Parts: sequence; structure tokens; C-alpha cells
Amino acid sequence: MNIKAKKRFGQNFLKDESIKQKIIQAMPNDSLKIIEIGPGLGDLTKKLLEKDKDITAFEIDLELCDYLQDSLKSEINKGQLSLVCKDVLECWDDSLHSEDYHLIANLPYYVATNIILKALGDSKCRSMLVMIQKEVALKFSAKVGDKEFSSLGILASLVGESELLFDVGGECFDPPPKVTSSILRIEKTKDYICNELFKDEKEFESFKKFLKTAFVAPRKILAKNLQSRYDKKKIKEFFEKNNLSPTLRPHQLSVKEYHLLFQIIG
Repeated sequence: MNIKAKKRFGQNFLKDESIKQKIIQAMPNDSLKIIEIGPGLGDLTKKLLEKDKDITAFEIDLELCDYLQDSLKSEINKGQLSLVCKDVLECWDDSLHSEDYHLIANLPYYVATNIILKALGDSKCRSMLVMIQKEVALKFSAKVGDKEFSSLGILASLVGESELLFDVGGECFDPPPKVTSSILRIEKTKDYICNELFKDEKEFESFKKFLKTAFVAPRKILAKNLQSRYDKKKIKEFFEKNNLSPTLRPHQLSVKEYHLLFQIIG
């Protein structure tokens, strides 16, 4: 069955066997469930099944679903693989699964950030290993002071540790994308609400809006970004009390300082 990648789904099929093996080796070695988003032709799925993993795979492309239902019929019949032929975002309420799980995904560039943010907020997701555009991976894994440090890096750091493992060149895909991809690993150690950082979902949503304002112009002065929405006097007092330069850029304030500032002006 000759299946071609579809532009409307942002598909690029990974063909490099050495990269596939490196991805599998980077997966946690435990008995937790696996959720795979975008299994494609099932190459990584098959490797995970060979390791006796219990997998739920979400595939939006119905042609690929038909192919997977045929090529992995035995594993589906045994109950080792559950194939969900739907858009994963339409299935994602509070959690994708009733049990703790690890997420693995080769994410289309147009939806990658949204899916990672959903997983960060899913209390059942214990880790994720995702292939995404390098530019996005850098934003999630950047540390304070890095020019790529952004609201995405802050949100990821509040619940765990992020690391860009390695890059994947366009030549490793069919068809080859025009950008470099990267493998991003995020290991979660806590949750936004349960770790007492935020008293409820409403406060957390307010924090996300606060970060959006802080990074609205990433290369401009942080205080000026914030003054468009928050109390100028409180902002000034925070900077003075904490001996911070009034000309700090958004990427120069630490995660802890952002959280403290939010508690004062949010």
C-alpha cells in the first residue's frame, strides 16, 4: 500500500532507521502505558510493541488508520494496541488516559506547541518525547538568560525538566521538510495545580495571560511590556525590592522571580 504524506496534516514520515532507534532508546524503561500521537506508518509503534509496551495511538488520517488496522491487526486483537482514529485534541479533556502514561509523538509543526501545552497540564502524563521543529524545542528547553527563553520554557520548568536531546535533519524524512527537527524530552515531576503553585485553574490561566504579556515583545524591556496591563507602581516596587535592573529583558528574569512577580501584580 503506497501512502503519500499529506500536506494538510503536516505529515513527514521519518525514514532514518538510526534516528528511530535513538528515539526508542530515549523512552523511559518502565511499565507505564504509552500514548503515541501521530503513529504514521507505525514504525515507532512496532518497535514499542516489540518491547511489550501497552499503547494507545491517536491518528487523524483515516487512510493511515486503515493501513495500521491491517498491518497491526494481531496486536490490536490481543489488546496490546488501541488505535483511536480521531484528532487527539478533540479527545483531550482533563486527561488522555485514566492511568499514568508516557507520551511519544512526531508532531506536525502547526499543532506541536498546543499539544505539548496540553500534555504539560495533563496530570496523568508523566513524560513526553516529541519530535518537533527545532525552533519550538529550543523555546521549551531554554534556560533563563538564553535568548530563546520564553513563556513556553517557564511553563515547562514549573512541572519538570526539559532537554533537547538531538537534532534530526530534513534528509531523514520523506518528504524532507525545509526546517530542522529536534527530539525534545520533558520529564514531569509535579503538576501546576497539585504542587500548590496555583490555588486553582483560574489562577493558573491568569498566570499564562501574565506570561503572554511579559513576552509580547521579547527583545524589549520587561517592565514596559507589563505596564500595558498591570500596575506600574507595583512593578517598580518589585524590581527595586529585589535589586533588579529596570531595563531587564523578558528572558533575563528567572522562573521563580516570574512567579513571585505574578503573586504581587497578577
